[in-house]
Amino acid sequence: MENNKSKDPLHGVTLQNILEQLVNFYGFDTLGELIKIKCFTDNPTIKSSLNFLRKTDWARKKVEELYIRTLPKLDKK
Repeated sequence: MENNKSKDPLHGVTLQNILEQLVNFYGFDTLGELIKIKCFTDNPTIKSSLNFLRKTDWARKKVEELYIRTLPKLDKK
């Protein structure tokens, strides 16, 4: 039987889960340095960041790209 598991690392992962893992790994300070968006630098919270990222495609794409680059490090943690 074939294994139909997706090769897309974002498949089945929610934006909230991505953001929580990145915040746990980097913290908002470092995240704000890596991705220069206001929701990570001015009074950041998961909720406010999610609201912004859900409305702003370019910012969500940057977060997803960082998540994909960070995945190997998250797996070792």
